Order: sequence, then structure tokens, then C-alpha cells
Amino acid sequence: MKDEEIVELYWQRNELAIEETSRKYENYCYTISYNILNDPEDCKECVNDTWLNTWNSIPPARPYSLKMYVAKIVRNLAFNRYNANTAQKRNNGQMPLVLSELEEVIASDKNVEKEVMARELGKAISSFIRSLSQEDGNMFIRRYFHADSIREIARSFKISENNVAVRLARSRQKLKTYLQEEGYM
Repeated sequence: MKDEEIVELYWQRNELAIEETSRKYENYCYTISYNILNDPEDCKECVNDTWLNTWNSIPPARPYSLKMYVAKIVRNLAFNRYNANTAQKRNNGQMPLVLSELEEVIASDKNVEKEVMARELGKAISSFIRSLSQEDGNMFIRRYFHADSIREIARSFKISENNVAVRLARSRQKLKTYLQEEGYM
């Protein structure tokens, strides 16, 4: 079933929408969640919560891309779970490594007053990613949005892990320069 048809089912409040979304995107959402959490039970809960959150948010939302819509929901849920887990010191997924790679570029300030600045920063990062080559942009998103391992990215692009690591390092450096030029550093 096409995404547009599934979204229409949500708008009709037809529970078949959840079944179709799950059938089509469960593995995709599980992978995103697992890359962040590295815990099968937590991942299953996040994926199940994704369907509930999708049901509760459509309508009024009418996503252009259902795949990206559920990816964002599961990612946010996984990060929330990750934060709870790390507070309990029991997580060892990809996120500590991913976050450590980015901390040199983006200063983390957990102050609520910085929320507006964070949104603007997000827009600047999106603009930067669009300026990269398609392949480098996809690698950046796979690593820093989906939290894929360097090995998974290398396998997907059929290049060496070292090549991926070097390209990501260069992209992070370009991002740092870009953010400095935009006044974020």
C-alpha cells in the first residue's frame, strides 16, 4: 500500500493504518531504534510507541513522507529512552560514539532557554547537509540521524570503513567551518 493511502486511512481513523504502517516500516524503525539503544526490548517498546504516536498525531498532521515521519517519531522516542537509560548507566549502543564525534562541532547546552537557538541550529545543519554531495550527505544522515555504524555505512556504500570515517571527519570539519561562518560558534 502506498504511503498516501496509509495516511488517508489515518485521516479516516481506520485502524488498518497502524497495521499497514507496521507492515511497511517496522524493520526500518526497529533498526533506527536499535542503533540508538542497542537493547531489543527497549527497541520493541519504542517501535510500538511509534505506532501509537503516529495514530495520535495524524490527523492533524498530514506527512509528506510517512517513512520520514515515523523515523522522526521512533528516533525521538529512542533518544528519550536513551537519556533515561544513560541516567541509569546501562547503555552501550552507537550513541556515545556518535555524540562524541559531534561534540567537537556542536556545543551541547541542555538549557531550556536555548531551545529556539537549537531550532535555528537544526535549520543551519539541514542547509549544510544539502550543500554536501548526495553521497556525503547520505553518509552524514545515516551516521548522525540514524546512528548507523561506520561498518554498516561502508557496507552499504561498498567502500572501506576508513573511507567512510575520513569522509565523515571531513564533513564534520566542513560543518564546523560552516557553523562558525553562520555565527553559531
